Amino acid sequence: MSDLTGAAEKSPQNKIALRARLLTERRSLSAAERTRLAAELQDRILSHVRRCALHVVAAYVPSASEPGGPDLPDVLRAALPPDGRLLLPVLLPDNDLDWAPYTGSLAPGRRGLQEPTGPRLGVTALRTADLILVPALAVGRDGLRMGRGGGSYDRALSRLGRPGPAVVALLHDHEALDEVPAEPHDRPVHGVITPSAGFSPRPAPL
Repeated sequence: MSDLTGAAEKSPQNKIALRARLLTERRSLSAAERTRLAAELQDRILSHVRRCALHVVAAYVPSASEPGGPDLPDVLRAALPPDGRLLLPVLLPDNDLDWAPYTGSLAPGRRGLQEPTGPRLGVTALRTADLILVPALAVGRDGLRMGRGGGSYDRALSRLGRPGPAVVALLHDHEALDEVPAEPHDRPVHGVITPSAGFSPRPAPL
């Protein structure tokens, strides 16, 4: 899921440059490589979800170049218990995120995104999740997440209380970095999942 604001991007230059490099690397992957990496990452995600015996998971619909593959919602939904629930984001006009349950169908949303057709639950529905899987371009060892620059997820994650749900970013192996350029509004994550290493915790300072 993209939270890129395009011309509205106001990040420091080092962050913009790193973001551009990582996006270029993702887009350079062949279709076969994307399929292979998505399958490996999905196996790691499912292992984590089943191990934690989760009931409500919030996730997103990955774009073609994002880790996880566009069929990730169906894979997650099948892994939850019969009374479990998968929440997916709905991008609002102000770039905030509403949330709706995934019932198996998606519809075109803003900026070409695929969004759930279930009833909207409000921007605070994220607090009901046991696990929140978020998109990221990179995550540092301190847990700070770098997204695409739109701020949608930083705003959504800022509403979580303490102790809040576990927040985990999905990455390719080389996107788990020692550090990423940070700004005051950047929100941390509790861990990352990569195709090779699976789940790796992060300190998630607040």
